[in-house]
Amino acid sequence: MAGFRIGRGRDNRTPQARPQQPPQQQPYGQQAPYGGPPPSPAQGRPPYGQPQQYGGQGGGYGQSGGWPQGPAPGQGRGPGQRQGQGPGQGQGPGRHGEPEYFGDGQHHPQQGAHDPYAANNPGHTQAFTVGEDPYNQGGTYHAGQPAAPPAGPPLHWKELLKGIVVRPGATFLRMRDYSVWGTALVVTFLYGLLAIFGFDGAREDAISSTLSSAVPYVLLTGVVMVFGAFVLGVVTHTLARQLGGDGAWQPTVGLSMLIMALTDTPRLIVAMFAGGDKPFVQILGWITWIAAGALFTVMVNKSHDLPWPKALGASAIQLAALLSIIKLGTF
Repeated sequence: MAGFRIGRGRDNRTPQARPQQPPQQQPYGQQAPYGGPPPSPAQGRPPYGQPQQYGGQGGGYGQSGGWPQGPAPGQGRGPGQRQGQGPGQGQGPGRHGEPEYFGDGQHHPQQGAHDPYAANNPGHTQAFTVGEDPYNQGGTYHAGQPAAPPAGPPLHWKELLKGIVVRPGATFLRMRDYSVWGTALVVTFLYGLLAIFGFDGAREDAISSTLSSAVPYVLLTGVVMVFGAFVLGVVTHTLARQLGGDGAWQPTVGLSMLIMALTDTPRLIVAMFAGGDKPFVQILGWITWIAAGALFTVMVNKSHDLPWPKALGASAIQLAALLSIIKLGTF
């Protein structure tokens, strides 16, 4: 009996007692780790036909053992025994020939791997045409941002003077990036030379005086008018910037000087012959003052990209000065 228990009896069995099965491939995950040491002789491999026990020395889970065979006669299948087929076998949850994914018994290979460098991922961009630019949905000019390129070349002085009267909006928009110092200084100086004759008292003094004394007086008046128009233009530009505008100061000041001189020219011509204190001249002065306010509003609106209420507010001080000093004849 002792010899049979050691194994002699099982070795003496006839070949018919042992069911013959072709060798099967060891399932994935049941073999010894790559590079690991082979099983020691002390552990040994169980003889053919003997099922391996999980956790045993010769056929533990993850170690190489004998080829899985059917159970020997008289030996039942235990829940911990590894079989070649059916439930409870040594293969993982995958089908035969597929690798076993450790840590997730229900894991299956992904059909399509995610590309971390594909477009529209954080840190990566997608090419698009100019017409499909999603980051530029409008071409509106916004205050505080770089100005758009000029609409065209600067206008000639004749076209500039005509455009202020005929088409002020397009003219101011085109000249918002160009200084008009030459035209503004000359026109304002000529206006100042004639402005002295629009006032009754100043006109009488200039006519009654000698030529040597009248010429310096007229020239000084022209210089004062240029300086006053320049200061009022700077005030208008400063108020426009305080209200959120971002236009350049040279075009704003130069255009304001031209508006001041051109709008008062009709009243000045009539006042030179009829006198500045006449009611008709006063009414004409109010009309030209309203026209000046409209032109100032359009100019500040186009030059500083401000809504018309703010543009009118930026021109308020200059309009008040024109009304009290020039238009009403209180110089």
